[in-house]
Amino acid sequence: MVWRRVQVPATLTLRELHGVLQVSMGWEGIHLYQFVVDTVRYGSWELSAESPDIGLDALKLRKGSRFLYEYDLNIPWEHEVRLEERAAAKPQMHYPCCIGGAGNCPPEDSSGPEAWMWRRDEVLGLALDEDLVMALEFMQEIGDTRSLAILDDPDRADEFRDLLFRIKVRSDLLGLRFERRKVNERLRQSEHLNLMHQQM
Repeated sequence: MVWRRVQVPATLTLRELHGVLQVSMGWEGIHLYQFVVDTVRYGSWELSAESPDIGLDALKLRKGSRFLYEYDLNIPWEHEVRLEERAAAKPQMHYPCCIGGAGNCPPEDSSGPEAWMWRRDEVLGLALDEDLVMALEFMQEIGDTRSLAILDDPDRADEFRDLLFRIKVRSDLLGLRFERRKVNERLRQSEHLNLMHQQM
């Protein structure tokens, strides 16, 4: 399960919340988005939705209220947003801030949740075992000879390059690792304010 917990001021707009969610997930804000709150759609102007420049406080959400955030509407990523509690702002805190989360962020343009989960399971399958054995053999040979001479053989060098490429592709498909500290660094630098407008 992929989840993030953020604290935001009640005056934050849905447009700004979009930016906060983008930063929290590790995405780039390059797709259309919408929020669905009590059957009203707020989001990208291309969708003929209501303006997302409405403050959270104006939505009159109660503790436990839930609404939908959709991103990349060709094959949408649906996120359930839930108001867990209302609390007084702490003077020493910078808002918005991320206070928890888990799960890698799926990469942009990964064809939706089902395709991403299928590919993720695929890259962790039998072919991974074979590549790990091959990598171990390369490392053992390099360790035994204390030399990179095996890479002087063009066939072995190509084999090694292909192996590194497959490992990189696997790493990319697994998604961006969640790091709360990095998310908060980006929020403190107000990256969410740039991402709230960015889409192509």
